[in-house]
Amino acid sequence: MRFAILVTLSVAAACSAGLVVVMMPLLRRYALARPNARSSHVEPIPQGAGVAVVLATLLATCIGLLVAVPQDDAVREAVVVLAASILLATTGAVDDLRPLGPVAKLVPQVVAVGLVVLLAPPPEARLFPALPLGMERALAIVAGIWFVNLVNFMDGIDWITVAGCGVPLAALTLLGAVTTLPGIAMPLLAAALCGALIGFAPFNKPVARVFLGDVGSLPIGLILGYGLYRLALGGHLAASLILPLYYLWDSGATLLRRLSRREAFWEAHRSHVYQRATDAGWSVAAVVAHIFILDLLLGGLALISVWQDSMSVSAVVLVVAMALVAASCAKLTAGPSAMRETSA
Repeated sequence: MRFAILVTLSVAAACSAGLVVVMMPLLRRYALARPNARSSHVEPIPQGAGVAVVLATLLATCIGLLVAVPQDDAVREAVVVLAASILLATTGAVDDLRPLGPVAKLVPQVVAVGLVVLLAPPPEARLFPALPLGMERALAIVAGIWFVNLVNFMDGIDWITVAGCGVPLAALTLLGAVTTLPGIAMPLLAAALCGALIGFAPFNKPVARVFLGDVGSLPIGLILGYGLYRLALGGHLAASLILPLYYLWDSGATLLRRLSRREAFWEAHRSHVYQRATDAGWSVAAVVAHIFILDLLLGGLALISVWQDSMSVSAVVLVVAMALVAASCAKLTAGPSAMRETSA
């Protein structure tokens, strides 16, 4: 299994980087992202490199499955997740080129997340056995749709998706390499997507030469969200919350902040922590480095939670993770000047 994961990761990274290079002339000509109310860039930048990330993930996962020689259930799981990801990638590609209305974007998301929740995991897997099965699955679908959009909304500065999604994906890959969690298909999917993001990263480093676009951020949210869901179904709910905790905290706090101010929360804005951090004086590179280090610490805490496999330890680790994220977000929004004043 470890060899299959290594092959999957390597193939995905090489394939993603190669595809980005090949696609760049077309993206420059047909897929420019122009600045808007929530943008952190001031000049048009090509978008759509998510096509390379998705294709690399698809190819690498297939190769990984061939190397691992999994059972039929693992193949079925991977096929369902990849098919749903392609649906979201197609929707995102259309939206990148010609913006879609809310309903046109929501319907494919409901279908894709519904397919993944209902068909990908083992039928007997339960998160909250006390709830009726239908209610549990419905709540999982709603949470999945929210998470897909969360990842999309958070993809607002260079390298943030590489850091914010790449580290949790690496943690899921590591868990698959050293344990039986969460099955065979999910570690390969996580390794493939993590590798694809690594291949994309050099082209997105500040100042970015190309963006993912919705064609990339939507399926990335789906695959990562499913990996976290599978981790939770395996009995590790705390770890599944700790790994994406910065994203959850940033988006949740931003939503509550906007609601408290009676703002139209569905409209484009620059209220996320990472956006307020750049407005406060941090460079994009500094913000992303901060998030990357924070996510590494969260990844370590999540791994402790899984390996200890204790409810009390998981509760303590989750509280520590929340305190860490709260302090980090406060530091980011305060700006570098506050750090200098404090040190003085």
